[in-house]
Amino acid sequence: MARTDNVTELIVTGLFQDPEVQRGCFAVFLPMYLATVVGNGLIVLTVRVSKSLRSPMYFFLSHLSLVEISYSSTIVPKFITDLLVKIKTISLKGCLAQIFFSHFLGVTEIFLLVVMAYDRYVAICKPLHYMNIMSHRLCHALVASSWLGGFFHSIIQILITIQLPFCGPNVIDHYFCDLHPLFKLACTDTSVEGVVVLANSGLISVFSFLLLVSSYIVILVNLRNHSADGRRKALSTCASHVTVVILFFGPAIFLYMRPSSTFTEDKLVAVFYTVVTPMLNPIIYTLRNAEVKLAMRRLWGKKKNSGMERKWESDL
Repeated sequence: MARTDNVTELIVTGLFQDPEVQRGCFAVFLPMYLATVVGNGLIVLTVRVSKSLRSPMYFFLSHLSLVEISYSSTIVPKFITDLLVKIKTISLKGCLAQIFFSHFLGVTEIFLLVVMAYDRYVAICKPLHYMNIMSHRLCHALVASSWLGGFFHSIIQILITIQLPFCGPNVIDHYFCDLHPLFKLACTDTSVEGVVVLANSGLISVFSFLLLVSSYIVILVNLRNHSADGRRKALSTCASHVTVVILFFGPAIFLYMRPSSTFTEDKLVAVFYTVVTPMLNPIIYTLRNAEVKLAMRRLWGKKKNSGMERKWESDL
């Protein structure tokens, strides 16, 4: 069948229909998005300029924070501005672009979390060989592989989607563009495409989650051979990683490993991993990490002293 696109613009239903509720959501979600950008941006800046955060763990953390900023910025700004308008629209090409970048960055984050778990495994289970194994070259290769893996995953999703004909209706039942809501608008059977998406997105999430759980179980078993102080430090670091893993994979598995629906709770779960989780990650990693907090205080002290010096020179 020839591909026909009579639809060039989509209407997005949004999260809620009540204007008062939407304005309330705007007042809540805008500060959360700004906190996401500032918090994750501060981690990226701190790791880049601080000499005390040169270990592979912080190198991976800075890339994770960069992904969080990019992922949130793919969805949240459009979502927030739509809360202030009555009719929410997005072009079909814009919708496809949002799907591409959200899946690209989302899967990149999954692979980075796996890389960070491997880093903790080597640090705790093979401490004497840590620096030899986690070399500068390997760290960059692991990060590059994470980005490339996310890119190829997303390319597959888009190649499947752009072949579908969209001839109406044009109302997408969500607050942002995603595959399942968009598939419902295609004027052809999308059951095969749905299975491919399930295999490509859902199985990546499940297998990565099982790999992460297995790695942390191995780490916990190996901690029995460490001193009490060593166990405490390792558990503190791993607790942050495990918390982030649960916050990320829980909603992803809930949405992609079951039949799609139009339930409001699906949208609320999506809000959690698009708005809330990216904001929480900097808090989780900094509150439990004394090195990051100390480096941030030093960075803030340098900027404050530099500002005072410039003010003093201008007064002269």
